[in-house]
This record gives sequence, structure tokens and C-alpha cells, in this order.
Amino acid sequence: MQISLQNKGALTEVARQASARLTVDTRGDELVDLTAVVRGWLRELGVREGAVTLFCRHTSASLTVQENADPRVQADLQDALGQLAPADAAWRHDDEGPDDMPAHVKTSLTDASLTLPMAEGRLLLGTWQAIYLMEHRTSPHRREVCLHFIGR
Repeated sequence: MQISLQNKGALTEVARQASARLTVDTRGDELVDLTAVVRGWLRELGVREGAVTLFCRHTSASLTVQENADPRVQADLQDALGQLAPADAAWRHDDEGPDDMPAHVKTSLTDASLTLPMAEGRLLLGTWQAIYLMEHRTSPHRREVCLHFIGR
């Protein structure tokens, strides 16, 4: 096995920070592509290198980086999560309905936050990668995602 480190970069003393909040109105049980909004925000900031962190402020929605080329990937991902956390299981916590606890499980299996690198003025996502907010409840919700950039 060979591992190599490329573009070692130089340590910089000066860093800029910025934060924002996204409000996302979901339609229920869907993946919402946030990539263009995050890229637009970074472009408005005029930043070149650093890291952007996204944090979902909910326990029944989450974030993921996933393929954006074939929508069947999203459908298969939702189906797989549905099999792992079915609404008709004998959940003890069902205060907000039968989709409540399955949504919490799906959130636990995915991510509440993501940190993505940026270099040369662009996010370093792979060719087929996009940033998604995953709504795990069946009804529409208003979700909030906090953004934080640090770099230059």
C-alpha cells in the first residue's frame, strides 16, 4: 500500500470567519440539495481556502454528502433507511406520530453536521457529490441549518 500527501500547503496565521443560517422548508421524507446555496454563500464571502461546517438543528432531519447524478441513489438510500427504521416497529417513543422515532433513528445513522474543505475558491466535493438535508418525517417541516466558515 502506498499513501502520499499532496499539496501540503503552508500554515497561515490569519483566518476569517463567517456564519449564516439556512431555512429549508421541506415537503416531507425527501433529500434537499443544499450544494448550490452553500457554494453561493462562499462565493459571496469571497473566500479561497478553509473549511465550511454545516449543522442541522433537529433530531429528525440530518445532513449527508451523497451522489447527485442518479436520483435512484436517493430513493434507494431512503428505502434502506426505511428498512432499518420502519414506522410500524414497536417503538416506545411515538409522541409525535408513527414516523417520530424512525426519524430519530435515521438521524442517528446519518450526520447532524458536516465539515467540508475548500481550496482555490471551491468546495472540494467529488465529481458526483452533493450536500443534502435529509428530511426524515413524512410531513413538511421548516428546518434550520447553521453554516460556519473559517479560512481565508
